[in-house]
Amino acid sequence: MTIEKFTNLMKALSDSNRVRALLALKPGELCVCQLIELLELAPSTVSKHMSILKQAKLVQSRKAGRWIYYSIANDGSETVQNLLELTLAGVADATEVVNDRQRLETIKECDLYELCKKQRGEKCC
Repeated sequence: MTIEKFTNLMKALSDSNRVRALLALKPGELCVCQLIELLELAPSTVSKHMSILKQAKLVQSRKAGRWIYYSIANDGSETVQNLLELTLAGVADATEVVNDRQRLETIKECDLYELCKKQRGEKCC
């Protein structure tokens, strides 16, 4: 691993919202609308966070219709995967993380179309 890749990785893991997003993605893929709802941040802020995680090769994305889905990336680097697991395990029992897990269950029950409407200021689920 190069020093540049290592510093990008450390930068990506140095923000609590990015770590929360990674923890939310650990069980599986989520739509960006679901991440926006969970993190309670502006769409542009969530996009910036996800861009940093993508640049560090911690997440990958795919587009399906109007939605963008994110998941944990597997770039094949054992060092990256070990560091990610260590980071996520280190905060797995934090109060905020436990609360996020509970909120995410409710968020996953929302219709994605309705969730997107809510984020545009329209009435939602």
